[in-house]
Parts: sequence; C-alpha cells; structure tokens
Amino acid sequence: MTSIDFSGSFEEMPDQPEPAKGSGRDHDSTWPVLAPAALHGLAGEVVARILPDTESDLVALLLQYLVSFGNAVGRGPYYQIEHDRHFANLFTVLVGQTSKSRKGTSAGRIRALFNIADPEWVRERILGGMSSGEGVISAVRDPVYGMRKGVEELVDAGVSDKRLLLDEREFFQALAVLKREGSILSRVIRDAWDCVERLATLTKHSPTRATRPFISIIGHITADELRQALDHTSMANGYANRFLFACVRRSKLLPHGGALAEEISGKLGARSLEALTAARGVERLTMTDAANQHWRDTYAMLSEGLPGLLGAITDRAEAQTVRLALVYALLDQAPQIDVVHIDAALALWRYCVASARFVFGDIVGDPNADSILRALRNAGANGLSRTDLSNLFGRNLAANKIDAALITLLSVGKVRRGSIKKAAGAGRPRETWFATAAAN
Repeated sequence: MTSIDFSGSFEEMPDQPEPAKGSGRDHDSTWPVLAPAALHGLAGEVVARILPDTESDLVALLLQYLVSFGNAVGRGPYYQIEHDRHFANLFTVLVGQTSKSRKGTSAGRIRALFNIADPEWVRERILGGMSSGEGVISAVRDPVYGMRKGVEELVDAGVSDKRLLLDEREFFQALAVLKREGSILSRVIRDAWDCVERLATLTKHSPTRATRPFISIIGHITADELRQALDHTSMANGYANRFLFACVRRSKLLPHGGALAEEISGKLGARSLEALTAARGVERLTMTDAANQHWRDTYAMLSEGLPGLLGAITDRAEAQTVRLALVYALLDQAPQIDVVHIDAALALWRYCVASARFVFGDIVGDPNADSILRALRNAGANGLSRTDLSNLFGRNLAANKIDAALITLLSVGKVRRGSIKKAAGAGRPRETWFATAAAN
C-alpha cells in the first residue's frame, strides 16, 4: 500500500463535484461555497482523506470533526474576552434539503476516527434525545447524598465525566420540546453553550445539579423542518444564535458506498489522539500579535448586524468565530491562536452565515409579518390595502396585530407604504402596502 505523509497541513480545496443526475435536487447558484481557508490543518486533512470515499458533504465532515474534537478535549482550554471564557464546545445544526443529504453517514465517518482517539468518550459520552432540560442535566449530574439513620450516604454516584456530545439526528423533535409549556430545555441549552459553572433544575423536592458541565451539540434537520420550527421566541431568547447552521448535501453517488483504508483511518485517529493529548494540557490561550491585529481589523465587520431572523441567528458572530479559531489552534497544537486560525474560523463562519441566508432568506420570524410579506410579494406592483391584509387572515386577526406586523416589516426595510388614487370623486387615495425591491 502507498505510504501517506501526514506531516503537513492540507491547504488546497478538495474537489466538490456537482451531484450526479438523480441525486434529488438541481444545482442552485445560491448554495453557499466554503472558502479553502476553512480546511486548515488536521481538520482539513481529515476531510481530504475521507471525502473521495464517501457520499457525505465536506462541510458535514468538517463541522462534525471540529465539534467532536472540541468536546473530547473537555473543559480546559479557553479564550477569554473580558470576563467571559470561551471554551471549545460548539453547537452545530446540519441542514439538508432532503433526508438524503448523508448527514448520518458523515457522523459515522467521524465517529470512527474518535473510536481510535478516545473510545471511552465515544462509548459513554455521546448521547441523543434532548427530550427535556432535566434529562440533559441528568446526563452530567453531580453525586447525590442523603441521610439514612443519621448517617450521610451516597444515593447516586452521578456522572464523573462532564463531557457530553448530544447527537440529535432528529433535531426537529428537540425544537418542538422548546415550545412545550414549562420546558426548561431552552434555558439549559443556552447555559450549556455559555459553559456556566452549574446547571440545575428548580424542582424543590428533587433538584438535580451538574457542576462544570461541558456540552456540545450536533443536530440534523431538513431545511423545511427548520423553517417551520424556528420562530420569534427562538430569536428573542438567544437560543438559535448559539448554533452554527450549515447547509449540507450529498457530494456524489456511490452505489456501493465508500470505504476508508484502515491505514488512513488509523493514522487520522492517531493524529487526533496526539492533538487531544496536547490540548488537554492547555488552559488559557491568547493571540499572537499578528492575530490580535487581524482580529481588530475583522471585529467591526463581525459586529455588524443583519435584519430579521437572519440577523437574530447570526448575531453571536464574534464569539462563534473565536471558538472556532480556538479549536483550529488546538488541532495545530499551537501555543497561541494565530492569523491562520482566525482565517480558518472566518471562512467557516461565513459559510454558516451564507447557509442561514440560503435557508431563511429574509424571513422575519414573526408568523404574521412573514405571511404579509409573502402576500405583498405576490401582489407585486398592485400592492395590498388594509382590507386586503385583513382578508388575508380571514378577518380573524386584530387590526393592532396587523399594525405590529407592518411596523416590524417597515423597521427592516421589507415593505413600504404608499397610496393609490381612486377615480375622480371617489374619495381619498387608498392606503396601500408594497414589498420593497430588497424583499423580492
């Protein structure tokens, strides 16, 4: 077998072939494109070696490797911004246009490498089923002690390994849980991303606590499901912007599947173990002088907000980019975050922004506002009157709610108010609403 040199870093973009006919979709020019910089270092090598022998998307492979590595490292390395410590835990959602985007296939390929690098973590600390916030806390819970005949004894040994990768192949179900009355899942997930010192339930009689948890999430969902599930509440409470949303699709057709040579998987697994071992000896990482300057130059761009649901989903740009740069640096076993790590992180972050734009477009996130915007687009130059808008909702939506929706659309520049003159002697011009050019 030909010897493979793994000593360098992979800096060239692997081929991204167009899906073959019959793959279930047509080419769309607005599909996001990953810049080569994202395929830096060991993560790029993993993608390059696996991609030729799998139908998986290269971005699915890349993100699942980065998220898995970050969680397997544990709650050690961090980058500090003011008083906030940003650890290597990442949340991502892989968004496939259909159920045949090979999201699960990519997960299996990455899992095989970590079976070599950290088999106990794979076996014990990758779980699925975010059915409740209490369940998530229980998976990383502290020991519980109780009194029996006046003597304190151990009731529940708890979980000593606080690492947890939540592998959610049906992420739509997890999003549905958020809408249940009394659910604490949203709060728990937000706190988990923030790496708070303690997660806890507020149940008086059976409180569950988890000290220094370290939780990452990989979700799989279709685009239609995601558009249906995310709403104004998800935007307002900061749940959605803790996730990296990435469009993925089948890269090619392999009727008999693909198989990675054991020599290659073994070396990739060994390289991953080497990087994990080094990263676990690291605490605070800083930036090189050059990276600091590069970060200053980039920061203003990352801080610019976008309107509507897209803006709400992407308004944690700075923190997400820093976390990605941290993981890239750890994979390089670098003593500091350097320019190349920031560039890799920026490239992947931009792909995620483009993915969110591809999935959500200019959806506002308010059901009433989005219904009005769709109707105004369809109406074109004719626009719609207040009566038309009321009829749109079967005259069942209060006027003040229509007003609120229009104000929301006005505030993000999606609509404009105008008037259409009536026939001579027929009264004042009729107030009419139009979708702006930016909304079409």
